[in-house]
Amino acid sequence: MKSNAPEDLRPQVSGWLSNGFHRFLTPYLRRNLHSIAIMRDSLSHANVPAEQPLIVYANHPSWWDPLTAQFLNRKLFTPRQFFAPIDAAALQQYRVFAKLGFYGVKLNSSEGAAAFLKQSRAILHSNDASLWLTPEGRFADVRDHSAVLMPGMAHLCARMQRGWVLPIAIEYVFWEERLPECLFRIGEPVKVAEHPHASKSDWQTLLTDRMRHNQTVLSERVIARDSEAFENLLAGAHGAGIVYDSMRRLKALATGQRFKAAHGNKLQ
Repeated sequence: MKSNAPEDLRPQVSGWLSNGFHRFLTPYLRRNLHSIAIMRDSLSHANVPAEQPLIVYANHPSWWDPLTAQFLNRKLFTPRQFFAPIDAAALQQYRVFAKLGFYGVKLNSSEGAAAFLKQSRAILHSNDASLWLTPEGRFADVRDHSAVLMPGMAHLCARMQRGWVLPIAIEYVFWEERLPECLFRIGEPVKVAEHPHASKSDWQTLLTDRMRHNQTVLSERVIARDSEAFENLLAGAHGAGIVYDSMRRLKALATGQRFKAAHGNKLQ
């Protein structure tokens, strides 16, 4: 008879494939982003005690989100195992994601909602799990705070007895370089045990307020182009490109000047 134990419902992550994926991911991000940086005032919020499961939830501005989430999880929350729901149709297109902690969800259906709750609760049964969610349910501009968060996360939190919930705000912006900066801020952690009588509606309000406040604080520093507020976790590529930079390098060599590939000084 097939077991219905919670651990049987967790995606079967391949350690070998996961390690190989991260060996590919870091240089891939370096080639395509100028930096991945965190606001310094939020660094301490990443120090969530490891003996309970963790939900990380964020706004959803870009195709890059699943990749930067994988990077952030390994950088800030090791040894927690990364898990995240993904549209079932998309998972069929990117099947390798199933071995990296992603699990398919049929959107906009009661069957899909029930399956999401069942599998997510099984994941959160383990203390070493970090479950990453994007409750806006669609790509959304970082300045657009009008979207109502999908109710599944609030429903999940209302049924939990322990664990932590952590909001993250993400922006991809162009400052002084050819490639964009990936900037984020971690909000104040929410301890589930401190809200034992919170209803689904209470959680929906709390989670929404924390997420939107975090986005607002991040956007203020982004608009100000305040690079001093950030700590760089990944220094990526800079310069105009190999052909033009080669010409610039030769010119600098011929004139006895020091070659500098970067256009500006932010997040070097």
